[in-house]
Amino acid sequence: MIETMDISITKTTASKLPSVDMENPQFGKVYSDHMFLADYEDGEWKDLRIVPYGDLSISPANTTLHYASTIFEGLKANKTENGDVLVFRPDANAKRLQLSAERMCMPAVPEELFMNAMTELIRLDKDWVPSAPGTSLYIRPFQIAMDPYIGIRPSDKYQFLIITGPVGAYYAEPVKVKIETKYTRAAAGGTGFAKTGGNYAAALKPAVDAQKEGFNQLIWTDGKTHEFVEESGTMNLMFIINDTLVTAPAGDTILHGITRGSIIQLAKDKGMKVEERPVRVTEVIDAIKDGSMQEAFGAGTAATVAQIKLIHHEGVDYELPPVSDWKYSAEFLNTLNGIKTGQLPDPHNWIYKI
Repeated sequence: MIETMDISITKTTASKLPSVDMENPQFGKVYSDHMFLADYEDGEWKDLRIVPYGDLSISPANTTLHYASTIFEGLKANKTENGDVLVFRPDANAKRLQLSAERMCMPAVPEELFMNAMTELIRLDKDWVPSAPGTSLYIRPFQIAMDPYIGIRPSDKYQFLIITGPVGAYYAEPVKVKIETKYTRAAAGGTGFAKTGGNYAAALKPAVDAQKEGFNQLIWTDGKTHEFVEESGTMNLMFIINDTLVTAPAGDTILHGITRGSIIQLAKDKGMKVEERPVRVTEVIDAIKDGSMQEAFGAGTAATVAQIKLIHHEGVDYELPPVSDWKYSAEFLNTLNGIKTGQLPDPHNWIYKI
């Protein structure tokens, strides 16, 4: 339930915008002037408000700090040539946040609240949406438990927040990845499909270890046998094998990626064969060896499409064909960017105009 849809607004008295390089914003380093907050108590969302961006005041016994009772989303807004602000598939993010909430035993944020809060916040901070090529406004909705209680149980109180910030490219160049066969990102029956903080914290050590070895990211494998590929870092993993788009099915251990789903739809639109099925590590390596692996890439909100130029497995580097020869992933990226910026038609009604 929502007590009321009225959102109070307190504007900042000193904007940070003049000090920000909007031509080259760094991902996750700068945040816009305002943020949205709503409180959940006694079974309803209340006190909807937009205030100047700032620190939160919470108890040291806050449930989230101790037990990772937190979920989040990530989406982007882009500015068109005529100054309109467009958001890509926010309704899908709202629904996925609800899916994560159900798994983490948290109250769902109604889609109407999600959409109205995001809309009002971006309207207020519209000047923070960059217009330089490759830039966008990153939108981070998240939900945290607020009870000051260190016993293990669901919280009675929660807070839903949205912060935003201008960003540039997440990966500026094609990446090198390592197939991870020791550590596990997610297990069947666990929280792998939810966007919850603990999933990402558990991935930090193996990711840092891989970076020390010279790789940008990991390819995660299944937790039971490590024989099947799952995700790449924080992205869904996709391959082009013999002109077919191949990707592991979303499920318990694999996030239902919105960019992933969009690329699958674009591939079907152009008549490509699409296979959503388990993919063995051996199949990936064999396809690179015999030349049937044409492209490999990660798909996600932060990077959109991150092309993979090298895959490392068991001490061996396997190089893919030169990225300059690739056509599919570049086409997917260009099409998505064209839709997001209003330069291409939007046949699936993915765009939400602020």
